[in-house]
Amino acid sequence: MRRSHSLRLTALTGVAALTLTGCLASSDDSSDSDGAGGSDSGDGVVEVFGAFTGTEQDSFEETIAPFEDESGIDVKYTGNADFTTLIQSNVQSGNPPDIGVFPQPGLLLDIAADGDIVPIDDYLDTAGLEETLVPGLLDAVTDGEGTAYGAPMKLAVKSLVWVPKQAWEQGGYEVPATYQDLLDLSEQIKSDGIAPWCLGMEAGTATGWYGTDWVEEMVLRVAGPDVYDQWVAHEIPFDDPLIQESFDAYGEIVFGDLVLGGPEGILNTNVEDAHVPQLESPPGCMMQRQGNFVVDFYGAEVQKNLDDTYTVFAFPPYEGGFDGDPVLGGGDMVSLFNGDDDEAIQVAEFLTSPEFGAEWAQTGSFLSPHTTFDTSNYPNETITEIAKIATEADVFRFDASDLMPAEVGAGTFWTGMVEWTSGDKSTAEVTADIEESWPSS
Repeated sequence: MRRSHSLRLTALTGVAALTLTGCLASSDDSSDSDGAGGSDSGDGVVEVFGAFTGTEQDSFEETIAPFEDESGIDVKYTGNADFTTLIQSNVQSGNPPDIGVFPQPGLLLDIAADGDIVPIDDYLDTAGLEETLVPGLLDAVTDGEGTAYGAPMKLAVKSLVWVPKQAWEQGGYEVPATYQDLLDLSEQIKSDGIAPWCLGMEAGTATGWYGTDWVEEMVLRVAGPDVYDQWVAHEIPFDDPLIQESFDAYGEIVFGDLVLGGPEGILNTNVEDAHVPQLESPPGCMMQRQGNFVVDFYGAEVQKNLDDTYTVFAFPPYEGGFDGDPVLGGGDMVSLFNGDDDEAIQVAEFLTSPEFGAEWAQTGSFLSPHTTFDTSNYPNETITEIAKIATEADVFRFDASDLMPAEVGAGTFWTGMVEWTSGDKSTAEVTADIEESWPSS
């Protein structure tokens, strides 16, 4: 379910440097100072504009090269961390690219509501897509009338728990079947003299986003995807009892003497450094709930020996909650602006196909959104297992804070998590404050 268009495009500009994961972009570099402008139909050139830069841009261009050779189409990609601002500016000035690759479904649908993006039914086999995609992916880019305006190119998975492999095996710990089992496991690890959880929320001006991820994870499990959608669309209030129950379920970890450094440690530990105590001998903490992008924080040596260093398992379901295995995450969504250009359509078809990404996947930084993707392209067992967790999920939901109005999702929700974690405000107070902050138009 999708929120209304009245949440204003301009409200998102304050978080322009945010990537699909809900956290700060990994690089401020860009290949161009402006967003790409569309090419002329039939000229052999297709302009693509997205948010990924640096090594990700290099990987994208290497992946697209064989398609260019075979099709004769020159795909000109422009990457800029300020994508959110620039895509709005280009569209409003009548100079959109042929194709936009959106990390934020909410922004995509806001632009589509003004008639600037072509519905995917006009150029893609939507039924065929739904047969191969992780369930629920298209929901995030479907408007209230049931029309989808984007298709996924790249996936991010957040519902993961990372543990140091050797210490985990030496401790004889087992993967929990439910969240309640996870709490029991936490107590077991604690009794062995190790802090069960490694949590870090500090992220400069974006401090708080990591806490929102945890709450979203719990809402998806405690209340289920239907209520999650209603929450995102503000069809139920932010302080609904099921949302408060989700806060409190997470609170059993935060306030249960189960986190290294306690709540103060959470607030003072940088998101990118939370894993560091896991690598000590013996480990300072055992478990970290974090997305697949955490690998980027590990450093070259750990990345090279990822299978020997870490074990990863899916965040478990909540007993008495949603009867299934949901996955929380994000993704890069392809949208077509130039529906009159057959070459742009060919590029969009390729970018959203199950065959796309083979070369990129070998770097370890790409996950395909398609269940039929050839997993032999992934470089190690860890990444392959993450892909399996995503493709075997019963339902996938995008990060809620990326779908909510910016003043909430990247505003009061973030600050509310800080106030809640510090103990300055209770669950009831924080959720009521966030509800009060929800824009009325």
